[in-house]
Amino acid sequence: MARMKFLCDADRCIECNACVTACKNEHEVPWGINRRRVVTINDGLPGERSVSMACMHCTDAPCASVCPVSCFYTTDDGVVLHSKDTCIGCGYCFYACPFGAPQYPRVGNFGTRGKMDKCTYCSGGPEADMTEAEYVRYGTNRLAEGKLPLCAEMCSTKALLAGDGDIIADIYRERVVTRGYGSGAWGWRTAYGETVAV
Repeated sequence: MARMKFLCDADRCIECNACVTACKNEHEVPWGINRRRVVTINDGLPGERSVSMACMHCTDAPCASVCPVSCFYTTDDGVVLHSKDTCIGCGYCFYACPFGAPQYPRVGNFGTRGKMDKCTYCSGGPEADMTEAEYVRYGTNRLAEGKLPLCAEMCSTKALLAGDGDIIADIYRERVVTRGYGSGAWGWRTAYGETVAV
């Protein structure tokens, strides 16, 4: 079975926010919540890069490991989902996630902010596929229709890739080789600006 993943190619992202808009419209995400957002690093400076961020559907998800009621689960496709029926809104997942994916639907005092909401990789939730109850709580189930997440499909520069992790890795590997980065694309030198003694 395929293991679904996201990858954002920072060399292609132009910060148009089409992915953010597509997600909000497709799932009718409430005002104040962005299941996906674009983060810009070194804004206005040389080396500026933008990255589209959402739940990365981690193999060993930290949100799932800190949840006191075990509302997070991983599907056969490797998509990390949560049950809003089980969630108590404690916010532990919010603090554990390095990508800031789980979010409260409302602002307010603790206990009034509601159940957590997060990217579902357009695969709905624990309710039966393609039902009204699933759509109301989790949004469109595009995976059940045989489609990829709309955020990636709407990316005009194809910076945001979604699908089988092996296929995405092959696509990105080909891009890196074409650009001529070689093995230094995401190595120590790129991350820290240093050379490593061999």
